[in-house]
Amino acid sequence: MKQGLSLRTSQHLSLTPQLQQSIRLLQLSTLELSQEVEQALDDNPFLERETDEAVREEFGVSQSDAPAESSEFATDSIAVEAINTPATFDNAQEIATKSNSDDIAESISTPDDWDGDGSVDISPDDSEWGGDATASTSQNSSQNNSESTLDATELARQQESLTMHLHRQALALRLSELDSAALRYLIESLNDDGYLEDSLQSLAQSLGDANDIEQQDELVHRFTMALHLLQSLEPTGVGARDLSECLSLQVKAKLSDLNLESAKPTQPKQTCQTALSILKQPIDLLARRDLKKLVQQCRESEANIKDAIALIAHLEPKPGRIFADVQRNIIVPDVFVVSLGRSKPGAEPQFRAQLNSDIMPKLRVHDIYANALKNFKGEGASGAMALQQRLQEARWFIKSIQQRFDTILRVSNAIIERQKGFLMHGELAMRPLVLRDIADELGLHESTISRVTTAKYMSTPFGTYELKYFFGSGLSTEGGSNASSTAVRALIKQFVAAENPKKPLSDNKIAAMLKEQGIDCARRTVAKYRDALKIAPTNLRKLL
Repeated sequence: MKQGLSLRTSQHLSLTPQLQQSIRLLQLSTLELSQEVEQALDDNPFLERETDEAVREEFGVSQSDAPAESSEFATDSIAVEAINTPATFDNAQEIATKSNSDDIAESISTPDDWDGDGSVDISPDDSEWGGDATASTSQNSSQNNSESTLDATELARQQESLTMHLHRQALALRLSELDSAALRYLIESLNDDGYLEDSLQSLAQSLGDANDIEQQDELVHRFTMALHLLQSLEPTGVGARDLSECLSLQVKAKLSDLNLESAKPTQPKQTCQTALSILKQPIDLLARRDLKKLVQQCRESEANIKDAIALIAHLEPKPGRIFADVQRNIIVPDVFVVSLGRSKPGAEPQFRAQLNSDIMPKLRVHDIYANALKNFKGEGASGAMALQQRLQEARWFIKSIQQRFDTILRVSNAIIERQKGFLMHGELAMRPLVLRDIADELGLHESTISRVTTAKYMSTPFGTYELKYFFGSGLSTEGGSNASSTAVRALIKQFVAAENPKKPLSDNKIAAMLKEQGIDCARRTVAKYRDALKIAPTNLRKLL
């Protein structure tokens, strides 16, 4: 085999570190970008935030020999006299009349836009917080030190959990030490919905010796008594092992209240008893609303079964839901839609996108460090090269963030131009739009548009939506054009909202109604859109 050298040319795509960083920052959400910025600020000393700092006064050695003005002496003498004189209103008035009040006001006046720069420690005046504010004294300062970090609004927002609510009720019960411990253990074993998922036998085995039968029986007995106590607490239905038991506990509570009110049999009592009979049957019969089977199994009339199902429908299937501490994900929009009005009477209104300045990180290169590195003439060439690399990384990071928001703004404006009907009339006027349309218009790749529209949100007159919401496939119409799938889903929601509850619309009927609107939509497509909208099937929407 003969060896030799040859030259050839080829083209290939190479991702530079700067390009890789730009792509990675582009696909981050607002929260992830904020975390990335904080990490970069910690790692790179050449990065710092742009802050509007107050202009500090000039201090130091250069100012130590500067002669003081006469007005300064006047102000200082007044201050010394005020300190050495008892603090009364009359004395303060006398001190004020000893000097020129205009000069004093001019010397101690504070600009309106001054927020303080930390150079002077001034004791705040309590009057600025309102008339109810009291100055701190040595008597209550130690008491308030532990609560100084607590905010009143945060204390008001604290929500009582289900376990705290049940423990507080358990304190009112006069129980022995063992029974109280068993009840506390059951309360701690509940899930967020208020159900006891583990059996009493498994709870007993987790505490005692599984081979000791007498001990296991004793624990099961204690847990059984504690379970009855737990199920008597509020909210009604807590401590149930399954849905049927949860609903049965609530029906029994209603029946008990009716028995206390009147000893005579009434129609509500009969409805509660029928509801208990229904809940003793397999729960899937109730889920399917199988009236024929329920009438046969419960041996009740169809009218009583319907009344009982209506009663069960108003019960709470998850008693602990009202105590759930839900972490609400507040969506902060990246872009706002701003209305520019009409260019002339009768013309369509104009809109444009505006970036949310509150979420845009304001970064800059640290000037002091950058200048120090520029003027550095030492022997440590390797250390200087490493610092020069970090400086370049800081500049790349700032540029990548700027490119990220510029791309988001360009894509948002292109979406607004295509979906102007949505901004004026809502989702019924949404047009079909795919990623390729925006990519071709802006000269970008589809993957770039996909990264931009993921986890980025736009605030519109009809709410805040993810940028991907404005993209959707099209369905053919009789006129030869396409209708957006989002608009079709909005039509289906509108049809279901206006239907007769006793005769709900079937999927075939909805497809026929869309056909009348000129939209060719198959029954299976209607079912898929209905499921996406979380609309129940026809048999579950029917009002009995």
